[in-house]
Amino acid sequence: MVHLLPITNPENSNHVLVLIITNTKIAIQGLESVRNKHNMILVGLMASLDGVRETATEGAKTKLMTNEADIVQTRLDSIELGLEEAQVMTALAEHLHTIDDEVQKLRAQVSSLCKENAWFRDELANTQQKIQATGQMEAQLDVEIMHLKFMNSLIKYGEQHIQKCDILSGETSQMEAEPPVENNAVYPESVTPSAVEMTEGYEIPARLRTLHNVVIQYASQGRYEVAVPLCKQALEDLEKTSGHNHPDVATMLTILALVYRDQYKYREAANLLNDALTIREKTLGVNHPAVAATLNNLSVLYGKRGRYKAAEPLCKRALEIRERVLGDSHPDVAKQLNNLALLCQNQGKYDEMEKYYLRALEIYEKVLVADDPNVAKTQINLAAAYLKQGKYKEAELLYKQVLTRAHEREFGCIDAQNKPIWQFAEEREEIIANNGVPNNVEYADWHQVVDKWLVPQILSRFPSVVTVFNNLGLLYRKRGMNVAAEVLEEAARIARAGDQKDPNIQH
Repeated sequence: MVHLLPITNPENSNHVLVLIITNTKIAIQGLESVRNKHNMILVGLMASLDGVRETATEGAKTKLMTNEADIVQTRLDSIELGLEEAQVMTALAEHLHTIDDEVQKLRAQVSSLCKENAWFRDELANTQQKIQATGQMEAQLDVEIMHLKFMNSLIKYGEQHIQKCDILSGETSQMEAEPPVENNAVYPESVTPSAVEMTEGYEIPARLRTLHNVVIQYASQGRYEVAVPLCKQALEDLEKTSGHNHPDVATMLTILALVYRDQYKYREAANLLNDALTIREKTLGVNHPAVAATLNNLSVLYGKRGRYKAAEPLCKRALEIRERVLGDSHPDVAKQLNNLALLCQNQGKYDEMEKYYLRALEIYEKVLVADDPNVAKTQINLAAAYLKQGKYKEAELLYKQVLTRAHEREFGCIDAQNKPIWQFAEEREEIIANNGVPNNVEYADWHQVVDKWLVPQILSRFPSVVTVFNNLGLLYRKRGMNVAAEVLEEAARIARAGDQKDPNIQH
């Protein structure tokens, strides 16, 4: 007798399906057993029937045995049919079980996709909010840019008015002075890889250089909302792995300080640099180039905040370290001297300013070629120092040297047919003084020289040409050479107008 398993949980389809398959297999086993028994009965009946037929005893007995054999055969056929149906049912049930498993997997995938879709919707909403905030910030920055342009136009107007004053008034601060070689010491430009590289004598470790470049790229694009968190996260990771007092932490603090500096957050930047200075002095030694770089950066920030007196000893200490490490004639020493001279200038220490500029110029002329831009910039700075001290002859000589070297670099050796503009200006002064009227040929010649200087590529290589023209013109007026002064002032006016038309020229 076949005993089937009862269905205890009809609500669970998977459980019901498993029980059906199990009961079907049990039924198949029972049917196979019954089929075997019927086969044995049928074989016995057929053997008996054959024996009766051989004896040729026909009658009721033969007919009865034939009927029994037919009944057994019919039952066997039914059993075979039942077995086939049971096997089909088993195969179907197993197939349904497989399908049910696939359905469960698909449901799990659908659930996962729904969760992922919800996450994407949240991210999309957050991104849209950020885009909206960025749009508002951009609109606000556009307004600020327009305001700054307006303020800049007022400043330029004021400078143009001041430059008309006679140098005899003694207000030598009205003279335009070329920024020092490290122009980030006073007026920072936008954060770029070149502007940010304020760590002369100390190379950023290779393991941090990629991060440094990425941060600077974001900062140069004005994307401080990306650059600052990136720095802070890297700083946090470094402190966890290496501890706070580690050179890499100091480097990361410096990078973050430079980003803050570009945002004009000088107080926060100074705090970070003070921390970096303490770490570097403790881990690298007080005379390490990285300490000098940090001292220089810190003095720069103090200078931006007008704390020139506090910045000066830091700058001097950076100079001492660089002299000790690099030698007295290294270009980086000259850069530090330029920064120190500028700090002295802002404090009215003109004698010290002259001394530092002279020494910087001596270094540059010793280690660089004569037409190197750093030589010209330092000469212009020194000329400004002479002007503030009333040393007009020395200043005039330097301005002429700058213009002569620049002319030779751009147009070749000086000869009768190739003169710098200041020579044309003085010759025009002499001609008018002697004849009372200008010579048309001479007038055309000096205008050709001015036209040469107005080529945008030349102005971009020598952006301080307007400053030199203006200041040398003022010196000519001080000597009573008004005609020569007019030549240079006209050249400065035309050059300034061409500069404003060309957006590629930067001062």
